[in-house]
Amino acid sequence: MSKATYPLKLPLSIKRAAQRLAKEDGVSLNQWIAVAVAEKVGTVETAASFFARRAEGPSEDLVALMRMAPEAPPAPEDRLDNANS
Repeated sequence: MSKATYPLKLPLSIKRAAQRLAKEDGVSLNQWIAVAVAEKVGTVETAASFFARRAEGPSEDLVALMRMAPEAPPAPEDRLDNANS
């Protein structure tokens, strides 16, 4: 694994909280911050991938399933015009 350094400037309150949490986890502040950044990167990339797939539209399987649904009006409690009542 290659590593790079980055001079990180944090508000003192954030640094203290991160130090406390790192100590509770039994890891160095550097390791704790690296894991926190990795978690955030994973979250953002997963969300981006999810929304990119959603933007493609429904899958063929979903469209086929929706075509099998009977043509029927929604139940009274499911009607959108009841939402404002």
